[in-house]
Amino acid sequence: MSDYVRGLRAKIGNDFLLMPTVAARIQDDDGRLLLVRHVAGRWQLPGGAIDPGEGPEEALRRECREEAGVDVSITRLLAVVGGPEHVVTYENGDEAGFITAVYEATLERGEPQPSDDEIQDVGWFGRGEIDALDMSAATRATIRAS
Repeated sequence: MSDYVRGLRAKIGNDFLLMPTVAARIQDDDGRLLLVRHVAGRWQLPGGAIDPGEGPEEALRRECREEAGVDVSITRLLAVVGGPEHVVTYENGDEAGFITAVYEATLERGEPQPSDDEIQDVGWFGRGEIDALDMSAATRATIRAS
């Protein structure tokens, strides 16, 4: 949790918080998608919250470095997703909804690997493999939309 969200939570408690986020759709030459596995166990696209004062593309580059240890170039905006599938209630009772800008990106530098304490694994997955992975409804909806 960022200091910004922590400060908001101190004021609003567990009440619903709408969060702007970004996600990267990065494919290799074989068309496989780069996914990261969160320490909670689920696979997702590299990405995360947009910090105050940060633009979406800057946030995407930062999140790709933090989560997968890679630098990316952004090709284009693919989709902006949100709605009921993107609402979550955490174990501590915090409620949040996410509006996610999904960008197509390409690797510039680095070999994908877990780069912070939030990510336990990274991998490249083909379409057929993705269906078998443990991921949230929001992640599946985001991948479908992009």
